[in-house]
Amino acid sequence: MELSVFEITISIVGGLLAGIINTLAGNGSAITLTILTELLGLPSNTANGTNRIGILMQGVTANYAFIKNGKLDFTKSKSMIIWMIIGAVIGVYVAINISNAQFKEVFKYLLIVLFFVVLIKPKKWMSEVSDYRHFPMWITIPLFLALGFYGGFIQMGMGVLFLAVTVLLFGYNLIESNAIKNFVVFLYHIIVVLIFHYQGLIDWKIGGTIGIGQMTGGFLAAQYASTFPNAQVWAYRLLVVVMILAILSVFNFI
Repeated sequence: MELSVFEITISIVGGLLAGIINTLAGNGSAITLTILTELLGLPSNTANGTNRIGILMQGVTANYAFIKNGKLDFTKSKSMIIWMIIGAVIGVYVAINISNAQFKEVFKYLLIVLFFVVLIKPKKWMSEVSDYRHFPMWITIPLFLALGFYGGFIQMGMGVLFLAVTVLLFGYNLIESNAIKNFVVFLYHIIVVLIFHYQGLIDWKIGGTIGIGQMTGGFLAAQYASTFPNAQVWAYRLLVVVMILAILSVFNFI
């Protein structure tokens, strides 16, 4: 598919915004999936697969910035990474076979639930201090399997779910949670992209174009979150704004 100058520009700018939002909050895929389906006219399953290219590219630069600035602790995230990868592989197989109507309905109503989750304990979301909590394996394994499954299934909104679990339940601060989120999403997207590619559900030219913007946005957001004072406050505010706009959009108020 040949892209016009206008479509290339919109794709890169949209990818830039999505990269920033995905890295600091979540749900940036709402932007890129809209571009892929509404502007570029890709079928929903192909849009879902193509969208993963930008997420993978964004992960390279965002993780580099988080690791360079010492914001990613692998020792605390190893277990959740493993179980989320397993769940993501299962989820992507479901995503390959789901219809367009089902794809939209799942996310539409989940957004409302996610929004109220984000509003829970705002001081906790904005705190710089971590208060780590440990749960038994019979809770953590199904929980992160489910998060991975959803990420492999749709991805859109998974970041918000992950942040809610790690901040509100496991006691991480928001910047730490974002660093872990970006790393685990990058890892399982290596597998997810391979599966979508094998199924012929990726347009690499379009995905790479959007990915240029997402790589840039991911790096800038991760660098900001890692080095600027009160970054977690602005990350939380961005998260709330993104959720409000997403809900208004899916219910056709904007």
